[in-house]
Parts: sequence; structure tokens; C-alpha cells
Amino acid sequence: MAQYRIVSGSVAVISIQNPPVNALSAAVRKGLLLSVRAAASDPLVRSVVISGHNGQFCGGADIKEFGNVSHLESGPHLVEIFESVEALAKPVVAAIEGFALGGGLELALACHYRFGHSEARVGLPEVSLGLLPGAGGSQRLPRLLGVRAALDMIVTGRHVAAGEALNLGLLDRVTDGNTVDTAVRFAQSVEGKPLDDRRLGNRPCPPLENIDAFFEEALIHARGRARGAAAPLACVQAVRGAATLPFLKGMELEKRLMETLMTSGQAQASRYCFFTERGAARWTTPTGARWDTCRARPISTAAVIGLGTMGRGITVALARAGLSVVAVETQEHQLDEAQRAVSRMLKGGGGVSYSADLQAAAGADLVVEAVFEDIAVKEEIFKQLSSVCKPGALLASNTSSLDIDRLASCTLRPEQVLGMHFFAPAHVMRLLEVVSGPRTSPQTVAAVMQLGRRMGKVSVAVGNCPGFVGNRMLKPYLEQAYFLLEEGASPELVDAALEEFGFPMGVFKMSDLSGLDIGWRVRKEEGLTGPGVTADQPMRTRHGRRYSPLGDLMCEEGRYGQKTGRGWYLYDRPGGRVARSDPWLRSFLEEYRARHGLLARRIDQQEVLERCLYALINEGFRVLEDGVAASPQNIDAIYVFGYGWPKHRGGPMFYAAQVGLARVLEGLEKYHKAHPDSPHLQPCSLLRRLVARGSPPIHKWSEVVKGHRSQL
Repeated sequence: MAQYRIVSGSVAVISIQNPPVNALSAAVRKGLLLSVRAAASDPLVRSVVISGHNGQFCGGADIKEFGNVSHLESGPHLVEIFESVEALAKPVVAAIEGFALGGGLELALACHYRFGHSEARVGLPEVSLGLLPGAGGSQRLPRLLGVRAALDMIVTGRHVAAGEALNLGLLDRVTDGNTVDTAVRFAQSVEGKPLDDRRLGNRPCPPLENIDAFFEEALIHARGRARGAAAPLACVQAVRGAATLPFLKGMELEKRLMETLMTSGQAQASRYCFFTERGAARWTTPTGARWDTCRARPISTAAVIGLGTMGRGITVALARAGLSVVAVETQEHQLDEAQRAVSRMLKGGGGVSYSADLQAAAGADLVVEAVFEDIAVKEEIFKQLSSVCKPGALLASNTSSLDIDRLASCTLRPEQVLGMHFFAPAHVMRLLEVVSGPRTSPQTVAAVMQLGRRMGKVSVAVGNCPGFVGNRMLKPYLEQAYFLLEEGASPELVDAALEEFGFPMGVFKMSDLSGLDIGWRVRKEEGLTGPGVTADQPMRTRHGRRYSPLGDLMCEEGRYGQKTGRGWYLYDRPGGRVARSDPWLRSFLEEYRARHGLLARRIDQQEVLERCLYALINEGFRVLEDGVAASPQNIDAIYVFGYGWPKHRGGPMFYAAQVGLARVLEGLEKYHKAHPDSPHLQPCSLLRRLVARGSPPIHKWSEVVKGHRSQL
């Protein structure tokens, strides 16, 4: 796992070999340490170059070994290896190609010199796994770069391009040529030279003025960004150790912090998200088609119909993936505006052409309809596309909830129709729900899932039902938030509870951002409000169940959110972003409660979390029960990458398992008893069955789900 060879008579080249990213598995660690010791003891060797096989330096620790004590202890620890590298009496040069991430960069920091290819990238992304750099990275990097630059890299976990790394002083040299050959020549040139000042463990951290005030501010900033995650705060503590303690004491602090994080639930959740993201590519459809049994037809040309905000973002996403795209918009003014916007986002043409004629989509391999969310409008477009497009073309709708099978019925090719639910902004957000109807062919799903990977999306294959997976589960979550307002909560209380849990934005701030009128329009189409509701119907009941008209009443007042400068919060102007409490809303809620005979009661944050999150989780179990999602991991991928669920909480289904399924069931039963007219709080039968089976671990749920479906 570590190839050892001597070149140019005196240079030992140690190459890490563990494809695809040369992760530091137990076998690699053992081979690396043996190679370093061989170089140290060989009198012919006067310098060392450490590189990675196949143009990749090292992607860091083997994450599959995390949480497995036997694997972690079966090979030498990284700290021991890196101490041996740094202590070597012969110059060691890291030849970095591809990525040097996590333990890979920590290895490079233990080397005496660091050379990088111009396209290499380096970083310490452990924080994204709920950890910190635990093999000396938090101590060596500040001694090399200074506290400010090192803290930024460690707390954010960002990847740094070679040019920036050179400017920071992280790399000693950058080359466009063969990095290993360049490193070998340099290693020969420094043979026999003193190394004390090249050993980062010997260096003091560059001094920093007002160090206490700096780290106090850094903790406050990290706490605000972390939204309940422990790892960023531990990173700040570790870097403070580098700035204030001798190297060995700093290493002891790093070890203690790492041990605490490694065994935490947050780290388990973050690792789970890491594997969940990758597992989404191994998809299964509701009809049983699988990723490994379907051959995907390549897609090289695409058309986007409708160039509003979503259509523009989709156009950019497809163009960035290397497709030739024709963007179609029948309204001339919107077409001109969209062309300018797309060109700005792409910083040029980017292989996009524009047309006001639907006929321009005739030659596309894939057509993505992105018009107004109106089923009648979309049906008409699909009828036209069916006759305009070439026989093999795939037809997709960017709909967030509408019936894919109904759209497919408007065409002569239902097997080639599916949903592509992008999330705004479409060229930025990573989630793509790939929705197959009952007649969508597996080959169609395979082609779009493959395209999703090209676009850099976390693509999740889901079944066809109102709202699919994400929005179907969101509905009871929003419903409980409205009910809590009726019962005495304020938007500020609800949002604060959800943001403290880890969401980037509470439900009411998010509603203001999205626009209250969007949900209002959907409710009108569903017949829940608007002209179709007769005056004799109770305002707070629909279809025999509890209904909150608060959102409808807000829209009737012209309070659409940020776009109008007032919604659940008050903004300084239309389009403003800073939310302020609105005295009008307080009076509005008081009058509403009085009109309907509702007595406001004290509601705490715990009830907010349990009502909103348990209702959402409960619907997730129904999604599994109905076969709309193939696994709980797919649901969690959707919520982490599309709905802002905090990674350190793992996703709603993982969170349910971590909290305890019996506790979730007990909470739902309690709230449903108190609110029997809210059926979303009635525990799902699948949840009951899982609890009855002793709450098996999440990776075992599929066995219970299959057994449950077979009895339906």
C-alpha cells in the first residue's frame, strides 16, 4: 500500500497506493511507517519524496474505519507516522498532485517542504465530519500560516487552490510540470542542509496581538455559524492551543478534543451524511429497478422551456455540466432579460442559445419544462413537446408537487417522462429529486441520475405522489408551525427553536423569503381557500380536519414576505433581508385568537421542536410505508441537501433513530391525544411496528418496511 523506490541514486520516493483517493487505511499507515523507517536507516538515501499514486496525493483518513476501533488500532496511528516523518534527519518533500485533504494535508505538514501541482487543492475538511484535524493539523498549520489564516481553513473546512496555498505560504513551490520529478530534483539540492527550522513542531506560532480578545470573538463567530455543531468550537479551542501552548501540550489538547468529538452523536451523524450522499447514487425505483441493472443513454443536448428564476438556474446548471443548451421563452421581454442573467452567471455564452419558438427544442436529448407551477399550463406544453421533440427525447418537468403521470398522459411517450425537481437557486442547490411515474422506464431514470452526477447534484430517485418526498414531509411541519401560532406562540419563538436546533432559517423567515403567495396559490388549487370555499364552511376546518387560515389571511392583507417588505416579519423595504418583529402581527394574532375563542398559552421551545419535527418524521415513515422513497437514507439525503436539515443531526430519520423511536412514538401519541383533529400527529403504523420490533438500527429498517408492505 506504500511503494518504496530509490531514484537518482539518493532519493527515496514513497508513493501511497490505495485507489481511488489513496486514503490512509490501516494497511497504508503500516506501509508508510515501514517505508519512512527504511529511508531513515538506508545510508544510500539522503532525501525523501512522498507522493500519491495516479495523480492523487492523499484524500485523508479512511472514513470507513471511523467508529471501528479494531480497524483504527490495527495499524500505527497517524500521529506516530507524522512524528517519524518530521523527525527524519533527511529532507522530506511532499509532492502534491490532485488533493491533499485531512490526514493527507497533515502528512504534508509533517514534511519539511511542500511542492504542489498548479491544479492541486489542499484542505482540512474534518469539521464537515463533526471532527477536527486530529493528527497535528490544528497545531502545525497555525505555526506555518499564522493563526488567522489557519483558523479560517480549519473552522470552515474549505479547499484551497494551489495558487492561494502558495500565497499563504502553505506550499513552497507550485509547478505545471511533473510534480514528483520537480520534487526529486529539489530534494537533491537540499540534501545535507539543516532542518530544524523546517520542522513545524519546532516553530513557535507567529505572535498575535490581543490574543484573548481575538479568540473570544472567534468563538462567538464560530458559535453563530455552527448552529449547535460542536466541531467548529472545538477547532477554535485547538487552534488557541497552538497559539498559546508548547507544541507537545497543544498536541495533547488536540487529542483530548478529538477523542470527545469522535465518540459524539454529532460525529456519527456527520459520517452518516457522508455515506448517505454517496449511497444516493445506488438508487432503486419504487418499481424495483436498480442503478446496477440499467444502462443510461448519454445526454449531450438539452432544452429548457420557461426562463423565470428556476429556468435560468437550470440552464446554467446544464451548461456548466458541459451540455449544449437551447433556452426557450415565448415572452420576448423575459427572453432578453433571461439571456443577460444567464450570461452573467456563466460569465459568457457557455454553450447556450436562445429562442422564442418551442420548435427549437426539436433536436434535444432532454427537455426540461420549467414554466409556472400550473398543471393546465404544463399539460399543454407536454402535448406540444410530444409532437415537436425527436422520438428518443426525454421529457422532464421541474415541478415541486404536481402529478408526473398526469403530465405523461399528455404525451405519446409516457415511459420517457419524469420529474426533475430542482431547488432554488437551481445552479447552486445540490439536491435534485428525480421523480419516476408508474410508466417511467428505468433507462429514463438512469439517464437523468447520471446527468445529475455530472451537474454535481445529490440526485435522489423518488416515486410519484403529491409533493414527492421533500414537500410531502414539509407540509405537516409547516402545518404544526401555524397551529402553534394559533395556540399562543410567536414567529420569533418558533424560528428561534428551529434555528437553535440547527436549521439555517426558521419556518416563518423561510416563508417570508420564499413568498407567502406561493403556498397561497397551492392552497387555492387544492380548494382549501379562495373562491371555491363557501361562506358557510368553518374557517378552521377542511375535509373534517383542523386547518389554519393564517397564511391565507396574511396574503389577503398583501403581506407576501420579503418581496412586499412585510410578512411574518417587517422589513425596511420591499426586497429587504433584515427581519424585524412587527407589532402589527402581534395584534393580528391576538384578534384572530379572540375571534375564534382561542386562549393563548405558554409554549416552550421543546414543544415547538417536537410538534414540528415529529410531524415531519412521522410523514417520513409514511413515505417509506408507501414506497415513495426506497430507504430512510434517501429521505435524509433529501432533507440535508435540499431543506437545510443540519448535517450534525444526520437527517430526520437518523435523528429519530438517535432520539429513540419509542420516544418519538410516545411524543406523537401525546400530541395526537391533545390534538385529535390533526391526523399528521397520529403515529404511522410502520413506526409502531419498528418500535414493537425493538427499534432496530436504521440500516435494518428496510427489512421491516418490506415485511410491512407485503401485508398492505
